[in-house]
Amino acid sequence: MTKELVINMTSHETRVALLESGHIAELYIERRRERGIVGNIYKGKVIRVLPGMQAAFVDIGLEKAAFLYVADVLAEMEAVEQFVEGRSQHAEPEDGHEDEQPPLPPIEDLLQEGQELLVQVAKEPIGTKGARITSHISLPGRHLVYMPTVDHIGISRRIEDEEEKDRLRGLVEEIRPAGTGFIVRTAAEGKSSEELRSDMEFLVGLWEDIDKRREHHGAPCLIHSDLDLTSKVLRDTLTEDVNRIVVDNREEHDKIVRFLATFMPNLRYAIDFYEGNEPIFDAFGLEVEISRALGRKVWLKSGGYIIIEQTEALIAIDVNTGRFVGKHNLEDTILKTNLEAVREIAFQLRLRNLGGLVIIDFIDMEREAHREKVHAALEEVLRQDKAKTNILKISELGLVEMTRKRVRESIGRTLCEPCPYCEGKGYIKSRITTAYEIFRELQREIRQLPGYRVTLLCHPDIADLLSDEEHEGIEEIERRFQKQIAIHSRPNFHLEQYEILVG
Repeated sequence: MTKELVINMTSHETRVALLESGHIAELYIERRRERGIVGNIYKGKVIRVLPGMQAAFVDIGLEKAAFLYVADVLAEMEAVEQFVEGRSQHAEPEDGHEDEQPPLPPIEDLLQEGQELLVQVAKEPIGTKGARITSHISLPGRHLVYMPTVDHIGISRRIEDEEEKDRLRGLVEEIRPAGTGFIVRTAAEGKSSEELRSDMEFLVGLWEDIDKRREHHGAPCLIHSDLDLTSKVLRDTLTEDVNRIVVDNREEHDKIVRFLATFMPNLRYAIDFYEGNEPIFDAFGLEVEISRALGRKVWLKSGGYIIIEQTEALIAIDVNTGRFVGKHNLEDTILKTNLEAVREIAFQLRLRNLGGLVIIDFIDMEREAHREKVHAALEEVLRQDKAKTNILKISELGLVEMTRKRVRESIGRTLCEPCPYCEGKGYIKSRITTAYEIFRELQREIRQLPGYRVTLLCHPDIADLLSDEEHEGIEEIERRFQKQIAIHSRPNFHLEQYEILVG
C-alpha cells in the first residue's frame, strides 16, 4: 500500500491529508483562529471540587473550565497510559499492567479550591464540554514519550516481537534519568541506542525548560504549546511506508525539510513542492472525497448504502441493500452488502474521526455463520485504525455496539455548524402542519381581539396554501367568529413563523 502526505497551507488554515493507495484515509485540519490545544501544558487554578463526581473544574485561561478526574491527579499507571493513548493516537500503552492499584482517595483530600497545579490537555473541548486535563505530563518525541512525573517504562502494543521489547526496555532502563518514565513508541522498533538517547535528551531538556517557566508564571497561564499541525502529523504519522510528502507552500516545504533533518535524519523521503495552477487538494481529487465525508448517506459500489447519524452521545450507522438485488438468494445478497458495508464503515469512522459509542445496524442475518463472518471482518479492518476500538458481538437484531477513542472533534463538527433555519434538527414542520397550527391559534386568539378585521402575517408558501388549497379553513373561522382575516406574506419569515395582529 502506497502512502502519501498532501499538505495544503494558507494564511488562515492548514490541512493535511494522509493518502493510502490514492484515497484519503485521514484528514487533519487546523485553523489559525481555532488552533487545537491537545498537548498544551498550563498552570491552572482549581475553581471547584466535585466530591460527587470525584472530579474538579480547573481554570486554565480558556472560555470553559477544564475537567480533571481524580485518577488524573495521582501517579496511577493505568491512568497515565490511558492518557498517553488518548492524547496521541499513535502512542500505545504497554501490553502488561502494573499490580492492581489500591482504591483512589477522595478528590477533596487531594485538591482544594484556589490550589495551583501544572496540567496538560488530554482532550479538546467537544460540544458543550470543557477540555479534559491531567496532571500526568507527557512529552511525545519521535521514538519515545517522556513522563517526567512517574517512574515507569512501557512498550507499544504494536511491537509484537518479545525479544525486541526486551531489547528496547533494556536500552531505555539503561539511559533514562532516575525516577522518570518513558513509553517506547512503535516507531522505535529496530532503532539504536544512539537514536533513543538523542530523542531522550531532547525531551528531558524540553521538560527542564517547562519546569523553569512554571516557577515564573502565575495561574492561569499557558506554559508550553504543542507542535503545530504539520510538525505533529510528521512526528506521529511519518513512517517508512510513507513514500512522498507534497506541500503547496514554499515556507512550509522548507520547514518540513529542516524538521526532518533535525528529528528524523536517518529517514529519506521525497518532499515535493507543488507548483500546479490547480489547488493541490483538487489536483489529488480530495475535495470531492471530503464533501462525500460530510454527507449522511454513503453509497456502496454494489448499490447498497449506509446512513451515518451523529448525535451528542453516539453515532448511529444503518446499512441498507438499496439498489443491490444480488444474483443468487437473499441471504447471500445480505451477506455481501454487510461485508461491503464493513469496509466502508471502518473507512468512514477513520476519515470522519467519529468517536464515542457507535451503534451499527447491519441488515438482519439469519445464519449464525454469516453474523460471525461479518463480525470478524469488522474486527480485522479496525485493526488498521490507530484509534482504540472495542467491539461487542452482533446481537440477534443485527446490531453491533462498539466504542472508538475520541480525542478531537469530528470532521463534520469541525467543518459544519447547525443549520440556522432548522436549528440543527435536520427537518422542519411541513407546510400543511404549519397551516393547521395557524387555524388552531386563530381560534384561540381571534375572539379576544377587538374590531372586525384580523391580519395574519406568514411565510409566502404558507400564505399561498391558506389562500388556495386550505381557503375553506380560513372561511370557516371567519363565519364562526364573524371576523375578516387578511393574509399577508412576509418573505423574511421562517416557514414556521407567523403573527396574528389586529386590523
